[in-house]
Amino acid sequence: MIEATKIQERALDFLRLRAGKPRTTGLTEIRGPYYTPMGRRTLEDLFETMGMYVDILKFAGGSFAVMPRQAVRQIIDLCHAYDVSVSTGGFIEYVLTQGPDAVERYLAEVKDLGFDIVEVSSGFITAPEDDLVRLVEDVMRKGLKVKPEVGIQFGAGGATATAELESQGVQDVGRAIRLARRYLEAGAPLIMIESEGITESVRAWRTDVISKLVDALGLEKLLFEAADPDVFEWYVTNYGPEVNLFVDHSQIVRLECLRAGIWGTKNLWGRVVTYKPAP
Repeated sequence: MIEATKIQERALDFLRLRAGKPRTTGLTEIRGPYYTPMGRRTLEDLFETMGMYVDILKFAGGSFAVMPRQAVRQIIDLCHAYDVSVSTGGFIEYVLTQGPDAVERYLAEVKDLGFDIVEVSSGFITAPEDDLVRLVEDVMRKGLKVKPEVGIQFGAGGATATAELESQGVQDVGRAIRLARRYLEAGAPLIMIESEGITESVRAWRTDVISKLVDALGLEKLLFEAADPDVFEWYVTNYGPEVNLFVDHSQIVRLECLRAGIWGTKNLWGRVVTYKPAP
């Protein structure tokens, strides 16, 4: 077991930047092993420099299922040492195809491995809304946190080509809002918004969809997938530095500098501000 890491003094700590952890807004989730391998030593380098700005690490694409058990535990233990929660990512879609018994074993296994959050997504599968809500409730009954994902693009995930996704069509945003509300009513604290069909694999961004989601559900209840710098810059520009975002781990420095207002394009630099009155 890795010993808990003390909070390190930040360089130039006389400069006022963002509040430290734990945070309830301005959450940053980063992608773990998927597009590139990530082991304990790689992750430790990242956390030694930027761990104070990472709230959640997500094992994307079921990557932990093809890794040695010990390596998965080491990564999870390291995350916990830096006060970073660990999410399964949307792998439960695959597990669901193998039946209820597989789901039960999966939830027991991820809890034993030390995962904190189970993501419940359904972009690749068709399932009744009642079943998905029941699954969210089952995850919480197991003593795990849950982060459901909703979106408008069927077949979303895994870098599917734009033309191929277009042939699938998109779903009405009203369905995503209805399902997200049911998840929140069931006790889910946060909803992940799938980027495909909105800002990814589209010819034009569907910013109207984002606005409808925020208006209906509240900004603080949503975590937006925004792995591309142009996308997370748009979110910060339009919704402020405290918007919850999921990015690739390679983008953590750039995003945090943008949130803090110390980096930006010519259209944004010096314009990121917050207002918190003295108590």
